[in-house]
Amino acid sequence: MQSEQGPSPQAATLSLPARIAVAVTVGVVAVGALLHLGMVFLHVAPSNTLSKQHASAVSDYVYPEFEQNWKLFAPDPLQQNVHVQARAEVRKPDGSTETTGWVDLTAMDVADMRHNPLPSHSQQNELRRAWGYYSDNHSDQNQNTPISAGDLSGTYLNTILAKRLGTRLNGGTVVRVQGRAATTTVARPSWSGESVDTTTQYRELPWWTVPTAPAGQENAS
Repeated sequence: MQSEQGPSPQAATLSLPARIAVAVTVGVVAVGALLHLGMVFLHVAPSNTLSKQHASAVSDYVYPEFEQNWKLFAPDPLQQNVHVQARAEVRKPDGSTETTGWVDLTAMDVADMRHNPLPSHSQQNELRRAWGYYSDNHSDQNQNTPISAGDLSGTYLNTILAKRLGTRLNGGTVVRVQGRAATTTVARPSWSGESVDTTTQYRELPWWTVPTAPAGQENAS
């Protein structure tokens, strides 16, 4: 018995405009990926003629979201616990203002990570890297270093603090935030014979006006 065969199936084809759109999209994605990889490579690569020539463009692209660092592999790792804390000035409905107490944001992140097998990147690194970015670009007196991204790093850190505290606290609207770092040197093990000062040291930042806050507040206290 002879089997009956229908017409051969035809593969679905895209129209010419659709193929052009797909090609353009793939091209844009490929160029973007190559640009990103190139910028990050120049940032982490040893100093060379190309990285020096385009240093400004590379820094503007990488900081703050794509910063790379390798302190995990440093021969002299950090021996301090740094907790980023924040407080807010709130304006009440009757026009009066109130300053809240300090909130330990780092401790909140640590509590969320504890016993969590898959902590988020934000919980692990956001505050730590934001503070590191700020301190790398400011002196201990909170002045911009000669060659730095001081304004950007300060805005980046304060924006994170304001987002963490929220827009309303204690029955009022948050109009300003202030951050500080509480740094405590890790005690040496008893067998080391070393003794260090484990007193917590505080470094306060200037007050920062929340951009959406009502006018009339100053940027510095």
